[in-house]
Amino acid sequence: MPDGKRNDAAKPRPDKPAQDQGHGHLTFGYVLVALIGLLAMQWVMSTYSPVATLPYSQFQQFVAQGKVAKVTVGASSIDGELKAPLPDGRTSFTTTRVDPPLAAQLEAKGVQVSGAPSAGWLATLLSWVAPIFLFYLLWAFLFRPAVGGGAGLGGLLSVGKSRAKIYAESDVKVTFADVAGVDEAKFELQEVVAFLKDPKSYSRLGAHIPKGILLVGPPGTGKTLLARAVAGEAGVQFFSISGSEFVEMFVGVGAARVRDLFDQARKAAPAIIFIDELDSLGRQRSGVLAGGMDEKEQTLNQLLAELDGFDPSIGVILLAATNRPEILDPALLRAGRFDRQVLVDRPDLSGRRAILQVHAQKIVLAPGVDLGQVAALTTGFTGADLANLVNEAALLATRRQAAAVSLADFTAAVERIVAGLEKKSRVLSPAERRRVAYHEMGHALVASSLRGVDPVQKVSIIPRGVGALGYTMQRPTEDRFLLARSDLENRIAVLLGGRAAEGLIFDGDVSTGAADDLQRATEIAFEMVTRHGMDATLGERVYEREPQSFLDMRPQREVAAADATEREIDVAVRGIVARGAETARQVLERRRDDLERGVRLLIERETLSADDFEPLQKAEAPSPAPAPAAGAPAPR
Repeated sequence: MPDGKRNDAAKPRPDKPAQDQGHGHLTFGYVLVALIGLLAMQWVMSTYSPVATLPYSQFQQFVAQGKVAKVTVGASSIDGELKAPLPDGRTSFTTTRVDPPLAAQLEAKGVQVSGAPSAGWLATLLSWVAPIFLFYLLWAFLFRPAVGGGAGLGGLLSVGKSRAKIYAESDVKVTFADVAGVDEAKFELQEVVAFLKDPKSYSRLGAHIPKGILLVGPPGTGKTLLARAVAGEAGVQFFSISGSEFVEMFVGVGAARVRDLFDQARKAAPAIIFIDELDSLGRQRSGVLAGGMDEKEQTLNQLLAELDGFDPSIGVILLAATNRPEILDPALLRAGRFDRQVLVDRPDLSGRRAILQVHAQKIVLAPGVDLGQVAALTTGFTGADLANLVNEAALLATRRQAAAVSLADFTAAVERIVAGLEKKSRVLSPAERRRVAYHEMGHALVASSLRGVDPVQKVSIIPRGVGALGYTMQRPTEDRFLLARSDLENRIAVLLGGRAAEGLIFDGDVSTGAADDLQRATEIAFEMVTRHGMDATLGERVYEREPQSFLDMRPQREVAAADATEREIDVAVRGIVARGAETARQVLERRRDDLERGVRLLIERETLSADDFEPLQKAEAPSPAPAPAAGAPAPR
């Protein structure tokens, strides 16, 4: 440990007596408030008592007039009930006893008289002690933990304390062996583990570990799991908190919690601070002049100050995770704060196989199950999706009373996740079943005829999900990271194959079943024109108004172009979609016999695989040459 290392736990704090003195002032204040509250309570009870206090002379007049129903004579007071209520509505009364030989007079008037023992000193003492004890309990459970900094119910004064969950060295059981499919991210974080275990070896040449490491990736890719694995491998304390837990309705609470979190981490060093969902805390600050008074901005400013103020050589590493890095404040991402950004992306084919092997250890797997086939069916799945897939497959095997989970269970689980739950209660009429069968078989035959399209795995006319009356499942043979223009055009043709089949069989009388297909085809064509520059008329430029976000979650796209150019974009998009529809129509006209045979078999069995119907197997026939776009050069 370097000589210049800061050790807050070892150094004496000069402000400790001042803090104790402040706590004493607060305690005296609570006692004073309790006494005032006790006196106020007794005054209220005496003022608004349901028992009227009568002068003794008036009491004698009531007795003489026969208005008293009964009395209870005590050692120093007389309590009783009147036959008629007083003007304020009260019938009970009390008066101080003055004349002891009152019994004869009461007996002469026929008033019932009884005696009562004195309350004694114990009852009087309890009337004071009980409220004081109640106020003490209130202070002990609500205010004392806040003042002394201990644990408890919290109270209003404890809002500035950090709410981070603290895991000791032995509490974090996750290691890098439990993380699969993100090998590059693991390699980056292994350096952090090595530094926490032996910081001297990294400082011998003057280098220092990055202050902050930001894990960036889509939801469910394992960012939180990676952070816990770093703590588990390094064997250090792990402080975990969500970004939303810093901000409260009280101004200054978030900043206080940031300070408290870093103070705790310094005392527990070496340690790891993990802030999940950093975007809720580190969102870009507004340019409004009054924005500096905003609670979120104060919290962010305090986080920036803490990142500048602590020395990474003390063994405190800040990890954070977000799936929206484009909205983070630039000051948070500059060098010296979050020095390193680690991408935790969706796993590829080999990564999905490794993730499935990790989760398959928790279930009983049938012999001969090839997890590589399952990985091939799950293109685009994240680690969380694959964990859910394994669990769904185990549930399906349990439901059918099987001894182990088979490949068929995994396939059914994929269909359930991708297409939705089977709607057995949704019964289609024969005419609707026939139309849905032509629609789905049109998708499948076009997909089996064009290049660059994923092969068909299964076709079904069983309703699934919210509105799907049937589905066509395609299985990619490999992960693809680039798509040519012809590949995108063929995908549009596959999407429009169902509508083309309906138009071919029913003489152009199409249905509403292609609404989702049309939307997806239009989106692909729009991206081809506005993002990828795949239209010769509009040229090679981008027309989107804003750069694409990391997750591309915008509900609609806007273009930055003149009105005339926007019209050209509409024409180009319409032309691409029309050429895709024409391609699908030409394929289905050429394979009309396969379409009819496939529909008859699909209506009979409801579900077909590529092995059940040979024409569904990949034919790899050349795509029909599309007509050139308006203004595009003719092919040579």
